[in-house]
Amino acid sequence: MVVAAAAAAALFFILWWMLQAEESPWLPAGLAASVVMLVAAFARLLVARRVSYQQRNAARDVRERSGRRPTLDDVMHSTSRHAAALRALHKQSAAADEQDSAQRHREVYELCGEYLNGAERALQSPGLQADGRVALRGGQERVRELQKHHLLVWARTSAMTLTHEAQQRVRLHEKLETANRALDCIDEALKIYPEDAELTSSAQAVHEFIASSRLAHWVELAERAAFKGYYQRAIDCYRDALYYLQRDTGDPAGNEAAERILGEIDILRARMNAEATTSGSKSDFQVRRRSNPDHL
Repeated sequence: MVVAAAAAAALFFILWWMLQAEESPWLPAGLAASVVMLVAAFARLLVARRVSYQQRNAARDVRERSGRRPTLDDVMHSTSRHAAALRALHKQSAAADEQDSAQRHREVYELCGEYLNGAERALQSPGLQADGRVALRGGQERVRELQKHHLLVWARTSAMTLTHEAQQRVRLHEKLETANRALDCIDEALKIYPEDAELTSSAQAVHEFIASSRLAHWVELAERAAFKGYYQRAIDCYRDALYYLQRDTGDPAGNEAAERILGEIDILRARMNAEATTSGSKSDFQVRRRSNPDHL
């Protein structure tokens, strides 16, 4: 502003000297000097606003850097932060066990996976101290146990809930769809822990439910058809039931069910033969009556 004032004064006197022959030379000289001062003041205002904006951004960046949450890598490289994170993970695990919610167990399982990935990256870092490595390896062992526990509980709880939901369904395709979702949960856990006996037994129970649902469906259709007198249709339904029974099961109970179904088929065939014989006798009687009415 001092330079602008000096330039405006110099311009005023130069123009005044050059315009001495004119009337009132100070008027255009003063106007030119005033324009110079206005331009300088406007430029100063723009510069001041830009500096103020940059200062506010710098202060905000400092606050964000000082108050930001530490990343997972920062936590793994700090012994105190790692211990605090491990305690927080154990608390979340205990809370999930108390709530006994499949979704909560799934969330804790995923948190355990994030911890293990971060710990593995930290162990590969050459700058990690020896005491930090020991703490991370101990934490990995404990978190792996938590991860397995919550995945197994999630799989069993989800499978039980979906199987119970499937039992409440009326239509066969809805039962099978819901039961297959239960199998998907169990299979996801079996891919990671294939030796777990409880998961294997749970999968077997769901498979048995699917097989029994198919069998009950076709047996019911056969019984309805037999009740209405459609014996051939009933036999076809019983054969479908035998197909699914032989495909899905191979235990003695399945063999007993197959024997009962075969017995029902024999009964239906006997009824069909009896009706055919009765119908044939009636037809012969009517033919003889029409051919020799005097004799009858």
